[in-house]
Amino acid sequence: MEKDMHIKPDGPSVSTSPDEDLHATKEADGIRDVAADLFLEIGEYSPEELEAERTTVRKKLDMIIMPIICITYCLQFLDKLSLNYASAYTFIPDLGLEGHRYSWVAAIFNFGYLFWALPANLLIQKLPIGKLTGTMIFIWSILLIAHVGAKNYGGILVLRFLLGMFEAGISPSIMSIVSMFYTRAEQPWRMCIFLGFNGMSTIVGSLLGYGLGHVNHAKIASWQLIFLVIGLMNFVWSIVFITFMPDSAANARFLTHKQKVIAVNRIAKNMVGVKTKQYKMSQVSEALLDVKVWTLILIGLATGVINGGVSNFGSSLIKGFGFSSLNATLLQLPNGVIEFLTIPTCGLIATYVKDVRCLTIMVVCLIPLGGLLGIRLTSLAHPWSLVGSSWLQGIVGAPIILCWNLLTTNIAGHTKRSVANGLWFVFYAAGNIVGANIFDTREAPRYFSALTGMIVCYCATIALAGFLWGFMAWGNKRRDRVLAAGEQTVAGSEDRAVLDGFKDRTDKENRGFRYGL
Repeated sequence: MEKDMHIKPDGPSVSTSPDEDLHATKEADGIRDVAADLFLEIGEYSPEELEAERTTVRKKLDMIIMPIICITYCLQFLDKLSLNYASAYTFIPDLGLEGHRYSWVAAIFNFGYLFWALPANLLIQKLPIGKLTGTMIFIWSILLIAHVGAKNYGGILVLRFLLGMFEAGISPSIMSIVSMFYTRAEQPWRMCIFLGFNGMSTIVGSLLGYGLGHVNHAKIASWQLIFLVIGLMNFVWSIVFITFMPDSAANARFLTHKQKVIAVNRIAKNMVGVKTKQYKMSQVSEALLDVKVWTLILIGLATGVINGGVSNFGSSLIKGFGFSSLNATLLQLPNGVIEFLTIPTCGLIATYVKDVRCLTIMVVCLIPLGGLLGIRLTSLAHPWSLVGSSWLQGIVGAPIILCWNLLTTNIAGHTKRSVANGLWFVFYAAGNIVGANIFDTREAPRYFSALTGMIVCYCATIALAGFLWGFMAWGNKRRDRVLAAGEQTVAGSEDRAVLDGFKDRTDKENRGFRYGL
């Protein structure tokens, strides 16, 4: 297969340099992928040579790429939780955020996120992803530190909006990085591992918030210390990220040249190439008319509503069960432990059991759905049962990350995928806005309307995942029938699908493309 990929342009034989040969081949085949040179070198190595170091390359990627991604995601989610932890102390009265004002402070982060989600995804396609992401981390660290100086409602609204803007690109950036370095089969577990670090973030944040809450003699309030410490952690990490995260295999300094070729060869069968910077309007139209894209977007909207409620009102909910501010912060720690363990487990299942990602979404949603029903139906006379039910809400990360993985593996064409990712995060942000505002303080401590809304969203997610599974399975069977009726072999179809991926063909255009369920 690798030999077939090294396609020479037609025409008379002339004496050219290797660089000129590669350039001519790229022009003839219409390949504009950032890893085109490495892809065209695959034919220079035998299958045995490529196979010999595949495991070594994967281990190097796991040792360098994965720790950077996991720590980044932990710190990014810690930023989002900082408001939740600050609210357990004097943050609300100090800035005059009583009533619906706190809900709007929580929600405006997502307005910034919504405003910049689509432009952020288009920038990810156009700019070097390692440098872009590191710069975003640096900017949001400065914004988080600036929270310390907030004096009133207007000031904190501006800061939260800007923070949402510069965090809008982080999740799609990390999704893109994973798809650039890992095969389809390897992605679910690794994506679930880095999202599982949301749970680690909850653990760290709970302990940090609890510890800083005991600082009574500092010149700044406990909530200001929370923003300052988390901001400084992100500032230091932005420098580490820019230094060590490559933009693609082509400039991964920890790989030899041969290992860079193998890294590209590993992900070739994803049938989506690595990255093409050219925008194609035809792919924008295709994304807007794709049933798969809109089904995934609606799942994003539903899970966004749940996430917006849980991430911003966790402390308020537990305080309503009869616990103090300090204990309400500390009691969110088990939520993080459950998330940290459950989400990677879902990733393992999706990795080692073929075509069960949609099914896993459906099953895993039943657990937090049961928790919400427990909160909705249990009396306040049983506070520990209520707290236990609230801990199950951390599992919402599992359907979110599996939905991301379905996006990265089933949407081909780089402009199409950028638009699909951007729209997904726009609707996800909109869901978070709704989730942050369905908690009416007049319904405290039970918040029956909010709980009912989140229950409906879980039911919708289960139904949509079931529909998506059936729709993509039907699409695969239809393409198999077309292949069987033609003269092309399965191997030939796979080779063409790989080459079409590096030519930036969409999943609709690439007839050898098969959807991962």
